[in-house]
Amino acid sequence: MVNTTSDSAAVHQTPSLEISASRQFNSWLHEQNLSLAFTTYQAGKVFFIGLQPNGKLSIFERSFDRCMGLYVAGSTLYLSSLYQIWRFENALQPGQIHNGYDALYVPQMAYITGDLDVHDLIVEKSGELVFVNTLFSCLATVSQTHSFKSVWKPPFISKLAAEDRCHLNGVALRDGKARFVTIVGQTDIADGWRDRRQDGGSIINVRTNETIATGLSMPHSPRWYQDRLWVLNSGTGEFGYIKPKEGKFEPIAFCPGYLRGCAFSGNYAIVGLSQSRDNKTFADLPMNAKLEQQGVEPRCGLMVIDLTTGDIVHWLRIQGVVKELYDVSVIPGVKRPMAIGFKSDEIRRIISVEENK
Repeated sequence: MVNTTSDSAAVHQTPSLEISASRQFNSWLHEQNLSLAFTTYQAGKVFFIGLQPNGKLSIFERSFDRCMGLYVAGSTLYLSSLYQIWRFENALQPGQIHNGYDALYVPQMAYITGDLDVHDLIVEKSGELVFVNTLFSCLATVSQTHSFKSVWKPPFISKLAAEDRCHLNGVALRDGKARFVTIVGQTDIADGWRDRRQDGGSIINVRTNETIATGLSMPHSPRWYQDRLWVLNSGTGEFGYIKPKEGKFEPIAFCPGYLRGCAFSGNYAIVGLSQSRDNKTFADLPMNAKLEQQGVEPRCGLMVIDLTTGDIVHWLRIQGVVKELYDVSVIPGVKRPMAIGFKSDEIRRIISVEENK
């Protein structure tokens, strides 16, 4: 069991939080030469998971209201929050260490979007930031003069309206462009997706407007990796991929929780699990019957899945105040990351200079 109060002053303020890991999780982090970041909008925090010099887990967190989408590209980290999208930059050069950390993410820019219920974030090869604007049922990018600029909406959405009609929640890159999105229900009615939670989910090809998969249960986190479109069939608790010709979901692993957030390293997927809420959104989902059949409660944490066998080979379990996760990202080549927040004087003293070449 890891006591998160030992590694960050910010974590000390978090009551009743316990994080435990499988026996070989730390060794896996070391072998993969990576660290992990994940968000919890329910607790309003972004966590960074790495290794201390003694091989024990390093757990660092910062607070951001309703933080959800997370995207790491090189030295840049993007994070969506309640009404802002943040861009962080790693202020350390390769080989540099700051207080024992080898990555120091400093907030450099924020776009004020308003409360759009921003879910997934990606950066296209052009450098354009694209995000899932769930409230307006579209893909959007940031604007210099407005809250957002729409770049695509599903063909069945008749107009942009702040009504969360279909619960568009996930976007996947392919060949450097936004290519696939996940939708809970193909409806053009305000909040209509809630009536389609069990099997109304679908995946749409953004380039062609073609629906390439249907019959999913609250799908999330589409990702193109190793020439396959992977997706979390969250309502069933299953991780798998879409068969290209049949357009059917092929599960490879069942995880004991509501799935959101997916990242990859080598031949492994890292997926996020959440406990079920006591409300109608999570009620009557197929996942609940499977958990009851196995006699287990839904968990919160991370699962590491072998893509070849479908086995859950490692896990990180979170208990206490954090009950729901949203997004997960891999930070390759970084052993122990941290970030600067706004509740201490640190941000005043972290200054970097871009040289005039």
